[in-house]
Amino acid sequence: MASGDFCSPGEGMEILQQVCSKQLPPCNLSKEDLLQNPYFSKLLLNLSQHVDESGLSLTLAKEQAQAWKEVRLHKTTWLRSEILHRVIQELLVDYYVKMQDTNVTSEDKKFHETLEQRLLVTELMRLLGPSQEREIPPLLGMEKADLLELMPLSEDFVWMRARLQQEVEEQLKKKCFTLLCYYDPNSVLCPLCPDADSETVKAAKVWKLAEVLVGEQQQCQDAKSQQKEQMLLLEKKSATYSQVLLRCLTLLQRLLQEHRLKTQSELDRINAQYLEVKCSAMILKLRMEELKILSDTYTVEKVEVHRLIRDRLEGAIHLQEQDMEKSRQVLNSYEVLGEEFDRLVKEYTVLKQATENKRWALLEFNKAYR
Repeated sequence: MASGDFCSPGEGMEILQQVCSKQLPPCNLSKEDLLQNPYFSKLLLNLSQHVDESGLSLTLAKEQAQAWKEVRLHKTTWLRSEILHRVIQELLVDYYVKMQDTNVTSEDKKFHETLEQRLLVTELMRLLGPSQEREIPPLLGMEKADLLELMPLSEDFVWMRARLQQEVEEQLKKKCFTLLCYYDPNSVLCPLCPDADSETVKAAKVWKLAEVLVGEQQQCQDAKSQQKEQMLLLEKKSATYSQVLLRCLTLLQRLLQEHRLKTQSELDRINAQYLEVKCSAMILKLRMEELKILSDTYTVEKVEVHRLIRDRLEGAIHLQEQDMEKSRQVLNSYEVLGEEFDRLVKEYTVLKQATENKRWALLEFNKAYR
């Protein structure tokens, strides 16, 4: 692949913002990732030309759109028949409720009985299924020919069908007005209310209600799409924010290592000098306080007396030191004699102790004689 096929940084960011956000699953790709993988960027760009916004290929997206169109068509057909069936059932339920409260006319009775009979026979025929050959025997051994005998008379059926159209229209109109009252409470159905709209105005509102609801539904879908895009954008910004935050933390760590730790020794030295000066100042202050206390405590006369006492004590100490020096010299002269001097000292000590003992004995003898 030629170097000219590589994506430039601007194209890489465009792929990141458009392709990855709308046509591919969310990819938290950064600008560095795209620059380091140019072939992958080109693959994403080529892949975006063959998929739609949902991530499907163009062929599958076309087939899916056609399938959804057929589903909506069948759904509309089924809803029409289901609504008509439920409206007919509600007519019968309302009839039996009304019959318990008030008397009904013969025409109403005939209409509802014919309608119920026709409805029951039709449902039973549907349960029996097609009349082709089948392995499972029919329900209760009945065939469609047996059910056709239970059909109401053709004249009654024609008369009932003509009236049924009016009844169904009236029932649907009530439901539409109820829906309109729920959507727009100002359109009150009570005819005695002065603020209630006329039948013509309510019919016109009902006619436009479907378009209004479709418009609001489209607005909700657009809002959901915008919310989805905003969520994808939020996820992308959250990933970008996390990367930026990690980058900032790395820069802060590097600043701490390169700047604060380098100046820490100088800062400690300055702090030590400051503490040393502060300690010296504190010692001087304490000395000054001590001298102040002494000056406040001792007067000049007391200081003079203390000086005389000190001189006398120093003189006495000087004399004692002189005597001690003389005694030390005498001891040194005796030490010259050596062991002979030690023997004489011991004999002298023994004689002195014997003399003391005899003196004590003589003293005790004199006390006893007296």
